Amino acid sequence: MPANSYPHKMAAYMTWADDIMISNAAQLSAEELSAPRDTLFGSITGTFDHILVVAEMFDAHLEGRRHSFTARHRDTALPFEAMAERLRAMDRKFELRARDWSDAELAEVISFEFVGGGAGRMTREDIILHLVNHATYHRGFISALLFPYRVSMAPNDYTVFVRDVWRPAD
Repeated sequence: MPANSYPHKMAAYMTWADDIMISNAAQLSAEELSAPRDTLFGSITGTFDHILVVAEMFDAHLEGRRHSFTARHRDTALPFEAMAERLRAMDRKFELRARDWSDAELAEVISFEFVGGGAGRMTREDIILHLVNHATYHRGFISALLFPYRVSMAPNDYTVFVRDVWRPAD
């Protein structure tokens, strides 16, 4: 333990599912991905970039360092390819952390400040589960934004991950 623990499994799912959604979205042009939309984060790329921003914030919290964000999004989203590269790397970082943390480390409480104000306190395990849930929520929204384009959408459901991907060590 903790390799193949629940937090490790969930972080591995996030890595896999984000990669699939990035690949699904990459079927569109850069112009379509960054086209202004009447959505909270302004575009498909902006929504992905929001997932990355939140992950970067919690990466800083876990490392005990300050981040430069004052909101849960950038003023201007990263270009799609740059965002995709950074999100994939960040997901992998969380997956490896969740695999390598001991039970005691997973249970350790991390204190931080929310960008909207107020003190936050979460265990490492809760942070991983928050990031997984947060990314899942926004991938669903991205799916809705992609639907009108009729792109070929590979599934990124947890059930598919468990059936086809997750192979815990014996």
